[in-house]
Amino acid sequence: MKIVIQRVSEASVSIEGNRVAEIGKGLLILVGIVNEDTQEDINWLCNKIINLRIFPDENGVMNTSLKASKGDVILVSQFTLHASTKKGNRPSYIKAAKPDVAIPLYEKFKERLQDVLEKPIQTGMFGADMKVRLLNDGPVTIIIDSKNRD
Repeated sequence: MKIVIQRVSEASVSIEGNRVAEIGKGLLILVGIVNEDTQEDINWLCNKIINLRIFPDENGVMNTSLKASKGDVILVSQFTLHASTKKGNRPSYIKAAKPDVAIPLYEKFKERLQDVLEKPIQTGMFGADMKVRLLNDGPVTIIIDSKNRD
């Protein structure tokens, strides 16, 4: 599982002109899933997300976690995170899990993240053509691959 975390002052997701998710201060998290991903990947990433100290403390130093800052989350599925660009100019998405594998893992990821954050999170819609707006705060953008945790 690969994620891109963006610390935001605000973010929203719209589908066909309808806003389906909107937050103020928090994280916009893009998630890409491969066939090999498991509950272990989900658990590790969720723990990392809520404890990653990327919010400013009282001195303006990035030393506060999402959980401590009480920030919100929008979770958006994005199979293009697993694009291969080794050959030619058209990316290949062969590594990305098909919906029958990816959707259940995405839902488990959402549920687990809500559980560890102890509050609801907002989402886009799996497989939809989404318009994502964000005001990146910092900017702070972090990429984490659960397969590179050792």
